[in-house]
Amino acid sequence: MSENPLAPQRLRFPTDPSALEARIWPASATRTDDGELVVGGVTASDLVAEYGTPLYVVDERDVQSRAARVRDAFTEAFERIGTRAHVYYAGKAFLTTQVVAWMAAAELRVDVCTGGELAVALAGGIDPSQLGFHGNDKSDAEIARAVEVGVGTIVLDSHEEVQRVARAAADAGVVQRVRIRINSGVHASTHEYLATAREDQKFGIPLTEAVTAAEAVRAEPSLAFVGLHSHIGSQIFDESGFREAARRLMDVHATLVAAGPVPELNLGGGWGIDYTEADSAFAPEDVADALASIVAEACAERDIPVPEIAVEPGRYIVGPAGMTLYRVGTIKPVSLEPGDDGASATRTYVSVDGGMSDNARPALYGADYTARLTRTSDADAVLTRVVGKHCESGDIVVQDEYLPGDVHRGDLLAVAATGAYCWSLASNYNHVGRPPVVAVADGTTRILVRGESIDDLLARDTGVVPGA
Repeated sequence: MSENPLAPQRLRFPTDPSALEARIWPASATRTDDGELVVGGVTASDLVAEYGTPLYVVDERDVQSRAARVRDAFTEAFERIGTRAHVYYAGKAFLTTQVVAWMAAAELRVDVCTGGELAVALAGGIDPSQLGFHGNDKSDAEIARAVEVGVGTIVLDSHEEVQRVARAAADAGVVQRVRIRINSGVHASTHEYLATAREDQKFGIPLTEAVTAAEAVRAEPSLAFVGLHSHIGSQIFDESGFREAARRLMDVHATLVAAGPVPELNLGGGWGIDYTEADSAFAPEDVADALASIVAEACAERDIPVPEIAVEPGRYIVGPAGMTLYRVGTIKPVSLEPGDDGASATRTYVSVDGGMSDNARPALYGADYTARLTRTSDADAVLTRVVGKHCESGDIVVQDEYLPGDVHRGDLLAVAATGAYCWSLASNYNHVGRPPVVAVADGTTRILVRGESIDDLLARDTGVVPGA
C-alpha cells in the first residue's frame, strides 16, 4: 500500500500502524507479547471490562513525573541567576481533588479561574496560600470567597477589579496580594482561539496602561502589589513569542521597580505538546533556561534586582499522560476524487461511541490527534477519519489517521494525549453522559471522577414523570 492522496501533508504513511510513539503516548504505554495496549500495567481490555467506554485514562506516575520535571527545571534555571521560581499548575487543563493532591505533593502551586475550580482545589486539601485566582469576569462572590479563604494571589484582569478586590479585602480586614495581567500584544503562533495576548480580545490590561494600573493598586491600603502577569496563548511551539513577551514585560517591570518593590514576575504557560508525529514540543529545561537567560540579561541591562519568577504550565503536565478509550461502531468507506486526474481515493470513516461530548477540541479549533487500535494487526494501513456519534458533521475525534485496514465493529481504539482540556470541556450534548476518569499506576486502577449515567442526566430534569 502507499500514501492516500486524501491524506494531509503532515501525515506520513506508517511502516507500522500499531506503533506507539513514546513522546505522544503516556510514559507507561506499551504492548503485551500478544500486542494488546497496556498503560500503568493495566490492559485496555481490563480497563474497558471494568469501566466501559468511552473512558479517560490517566497515567498517574507520568503526571507526577512531569510535574516534578517542570519544578526541577525552573528551580535549577533560576537558582543559577540568583532567584527562585514558582510553578503553578494551570488547573483549567484538568482538575480533580486528587490531581490537586498530586500537585501539592510535587510542591507545585495551583492556578484556578472560577469559584468552582477554587472549591475543587480547596477540597483537594491544598494550602490556599498556594493558589492563584484568574478570570476576566470574576463575580463579587468569587472575589469575596478567594479573599476569605486566603488565596495567595488574585490576578487583576481589568482596571475595575482593582477597586472590587480592594473593597473585598478591606471588608475582610486583610491585605490581599495581587498581580496585574498584562496584554503584551505578542501574537503567538497558534490558533486564533488559543492566542490570549492579541490586542483585540478579552484578556488583560494593555501594556501601555500597566503603570497606571500598578499605581492604582499601590494606592489601595488593602492590596499588596506582587507584580505583572503575562500569558500569550496555548499549544505554542515557537519560542520567539515567549522571548518577546518576557522582554516587553521586563521593560515595564523596570519602570515599576523605580517607584517601589515588585517582588515577582509571572511569565505564564502555553507550551505545546506532541499530539502527532508532526509536532515538536519544547523540553521544559529548554524553556526554563531561555526564560532565565532573558530575565537575567534584562535585569543586568537595567541594573535592577532579579525578581522571583512564576510560570503556569498545565497541558504539558497532564496532556501526554492521558488517553481515551472508545468502542468502534460503524465503518463506512467513502470514495472521493482528490485531484484533477479523475482518479478516486477512499477515506474510511470509523465511528466510535463518544465524540465531541468528550473531546470538543477538534470541533473548537481543528485540533489533531493520534489514534491506535488497542490490538496489533498485519493488515495494510488505510486512511481513516475517526468520528463520533453526535448529530454534527463536525463531530470529529481524529481528522486523519492511518489505521489497520481490518478495523471492525467492536474493536477498541485509543486516542493519545487527551489528558488536557478533554474532560474539562466535556458536555452532555445529545444527552450523552460524561465518561469516567480512571488513574492507572503499578497495575492498579482508581476512579478520579465517576462517569454519568442516564439517571444522573434525568436527576436534574424537573419534568420527569414518576414511574416512566
